Amino acid sequence: MKQFAAYASIELAQPDLVVGKLCDHMLEHDAEVEREVTATLLRLRGASARFVSRGDEVRIDLSAQSLEALYFIRMAVASHIVEFAGDSAPTVVWHGDGTDMEYPPNFRKFEVRAIRNITPHMRRITFHCEDAARYVSMDALHVNLMIQRPGVVEPQWPRIGSNGLICWEYPVLRPDMRKYTLRTVDTDTGLIDIDFVLHNDAGPGSTYAARARVGDTVGLIGPGGGGLIEADWYLFAGDETALPAIARMLETLPTSARGHAFIEVADESEIQPLNFNASIELHWLFRGAASAGTTTLLPDAVRSVSFPGSGTHVYVWAGCEFDAFRSIRAYLRGEQKLGKSQHLVVSYWRKGVDEH
Repeated sequence: MKQFAAYASIELAQPDLVVGKLCDHMLEHDAEVEREVTATLLRLRGASARFVSRGDEVRIDLSAQSLEALYFIRMAVASHIVEFAGDSAPTVVWHGDGTDMEYPPNFRKFEVRAIRNITPHMRRITFHCEDAARYVSMDALHVNLMIQRPGVVEPQWPRIGSNGLICWEYPVLRPDMRKYTLRTVDTDTGLIDIDFVLHNDAGPGSTYAARARVGDTVGLIGPGGGGLIEADWYLFAGDETALPAIARMLETLPTSARGHAFIEVADESEIQPLNFNASIELHWLFRGAASAGTTTLLPDAVRSVSFPGSGTHVYVWAGCEFDAFRSIRAYLRGEQKLGKSQHLVVSYWRKGVDEH
């Protein structure tokens, strides 16, 4: 298999300290680290970085199975060197494969093809892209949508600097980034659906969805984020912001899968028809006049479920407001004793913070 490589030599006031902090941090992101007498080796998702210090100079050699993997480890190493070196951060210049890339390899432009409301507060926008196959995997369901700032005539797209980090032609005009789920992916037509919640207190994402027109072009980075893993029994929980992800996962489960799915919405008008073959009991939770993020409907629902006994492979996926996220995660880890591989609980938004 072809390997792609890049290297850089930098000067650091305390090279061993900076490299040590970088590697310790990457251990939190499932990296593997080997520390030798004269070198440190870091492995992460099909790529590796080797650090060799000679006095104040550090030689960094990167290797990866693809240009995209090389780009990611190059970006991770450079950004964390800058972070941990602080005021003495060096200028990092990479040489080798991938240094001629103008745009990030996971950057694409989508064109709006259709727009419709599927409930009073959920708008589906259908986009077209040239390589929809890269978005099929259930391992990564999300993309970062680039919402251009009001009044920007010439769209701002991300470029790669010589240090491997994203840069912008006009930084003050850089787009707002908002994470969304790819609801459906059709590789035959190249059409991809993304569902947007139309919030009353509209932020950049909701505003974009309300103003989008057929023919518009939007940029995005992805896919990324945790997705579905194989299990015998599932528990899904989420509000309307997580509904697209839960719906897509339900539709791909085999008939043998068992479990529960709890979805919190405002009222019955926000119910969507979900078509799936798995033996999952679907429960719609209505908060009524209460504001989103102010109830305990989801944590209470998760606590109400009887988990299967030992010998059953369990997986819990939840996406919701920060307070509910914290409550659900604490329960799963504390009382249910679920391991890291058995659950993924994420905060999609936080009350009082503009994240939509």
